[in-house]
Amino acid sequence: MRRRELIGLVCGAAVTWPLAARAQQPKMPVIGFLSSGSPEILAHLIEAFRQGLQETGYAEGRNVAFEYRAVGAMYDQFPVMAADLVRRQVAVIIAPNPAAALAAEAATSTIPIVFQVSGDAVRLGLFKSFNRPGGNATGVILDEETLASKRLELLHEIVPAASLVGLLVNPNSPEMKDHEAIVSAAAREMRVHVLVLAASNEREFDKVFATLRERNASVLLVDSDAFFSSQRKRLVELAAGNAIPTIYDRRDYTVAGGLISYGPERLDRYRQMGLYAGRILKGERPAGLPVMQATRYELAINLATAKELGLTIPPGILAIADEVIE
Repeated sequence: MRRRELIGLVCGAAVTWPLAARAQQPKMPVIGFLSSGSPEILAHLIEAFRQGLQETGYAEGRNVAFEYRAVGAMYDQFPVMAADLVRRQVAVIIAPNPAAALAAEAATSTIPIVFQVSGDAVRLGLFKSFNRPGGNATGVILDEETLASKRLELLHEIVPAASLVGLLVNPNSPEMKDHEAIVSAAAREMRVHVLVLAASNEREFDKVFATLRERNASVLLVDSDAFFSSQRKRLVELAAGNAIPTIYDRRDYTVAGGLISYGPERLDRYRQMGLYAGRILKGERPAGLPVMQATRYELAINLATAKELGLTIPPGILAIADEVIE
């Protein structure tokens, strides 16, 4: 072999070897987000998720990628979006509400799912037990029974004369019946009546508030629901325009002008989901990761809204509030 040919052969090998080595590198895992809200709406929560993920050694763009699927109010699209994530062979599916979790569970029995749900998740079939979930799903669960009782108690202290409480639910939520039963049981203990009102899209909100006026329901409890949260500005405006004291499950409502909110601290929950996603990417199985229960709660009060409604917030409630908006 002539010297020039030998040099060409060696150089060719030197050029093609790194390309082959790169082709053999493992594919970057993908985390699929399946939710009702867009990445823009959930930006602060996704950032908390990233923090939990980083604690396990993963960072978006460096050694993991994200795929987002948002359905808005069209809960019937969850199965379609879940199937799409399964086809794309994501490594983990994040389902931060029960409708998303059930759709993901129906779409795959092998891809790990990290969920966030409230109510009776065992009855929904998402896991078998808290300590040993079994199957391919685990995550965070909220104690809706305690939360509903506390919200009714807070409303009663602020408006003690209220005898009929409106409860706004989303009929498309798989947890709707559980939540309705929990609130009704708590109301019986307090000797007040519950008026259940359903809305699955924004067009139905006006009818809900018209019914509240017609039935003389003097207060409203907005159920925990991802769609309602995405419409919080509209709901807060309607509550103010109809002068109905309303309690919500998330601080975001109160910041937007809602009267009062009480619920689990959301950033901590998303961080916990990020931790679990990272542990699963490292090889742990969801079946062996205990379902976590939310333990951090926050009470937020908007005093400006209370003043507009002609309400005085009892000192005892102000004393335990985590945030008071003047």
